[in-house]
Amino acid sequence: MANGLRETYAERLNRALDHLERNLDEDPSLEELARVACFSPFHFHRIFTGMVGEPLRAHVRRLRLERARHRLQFTSLSVTRVALDAGYDSPEAFSRAFRAQFGMAPSHWRDTARTGATTTPGGRSRDTGGRSMDVAVKTLPEMTVAYVRHTGPYMECGAAWERLCAWAGPKGLLGPGTRFLGLSHDDPEITAPERVRYDACITVPRETGPEGEVGVKAIGGGQYAVTLHKGTYEKMHETYARLCGGWGPESGREFGPQASVEFYLNDPSSTAPEELLTEIWVALLEG
Repeated sequence: MANGLRETYAERLNRALDHLERNLDEDPSLEELARVACFSPFHFHRIFTGMVGEPLRAHVRRLRLERARHRLQFTSLSVTRVALDAGYDSPEAFSRAFRAQFGMAPSHWRDTARTGATTTPGGRSRDTGGRSMDVAVKTLPEMTVAYVRHTGPYMECGAAWERLCAWAGPKGLLGPGTRFLGLSHDDPEITAPERVRYDACITVPRETGPEGEVGVKAIGGGQYAVTLHKGTYEKMHETYARLCGGWGPESGREFGPQASVEFYLNDPSSTAPEELLTEIWVALLEG
């Protein structure tokens, strides 16, 4: 009974988190999120804090500041525009919050990020090395995925994959047409390691429903910069660096704040590490 209730809570919280992340500009109220999750507003805040590990307002504030830092680095939006989009009434209030979170003023971060060593949208160190690479701009068709969220360092996501596949296998969802992909939401150079969010995903039929900690959502529908990484997952940061720090500035395109998508094209359990193939999709703002 306890396990069943825990799974029900996880399923309902997944709905609220997905709704929050898709509507961060609107800053959904506690009452709205409680309604999405089918919890009483009176209890929802305590449930959220206990399961997520931080209060709702602190969670929203952190996500908005981290998105603002991304926008300062990878878009030409003014500091004032970024401040307003982050929910602050004035650049001064935004600057105080930004400095408290990241230790520097927004304008200083923008200058530092664009002229020195920094990180990419996927959280990888920027070191372009002057090498060219093959990049295509493509539209990612909307698709339905089932996912298990991992919170913590990206390279420790194996347990999420095990739980997802253990759920999907008996349901016949791991067929030859199933695609395996990961969604990287956070930059570990910005986000504390224990707060980094990664979704282990498989494509599923649209009518598939969520169950316990396994969520279901739609992704895609926009333009992405796409390149192929060959080799170990541990070295994927090098490909991200070349894409975002090399191709990006030369392309005339700006990167969007959506999660980066990684399509895993072969099986790490039966493929030599140096032969692994990963298609990397990094979201772009509409040109």
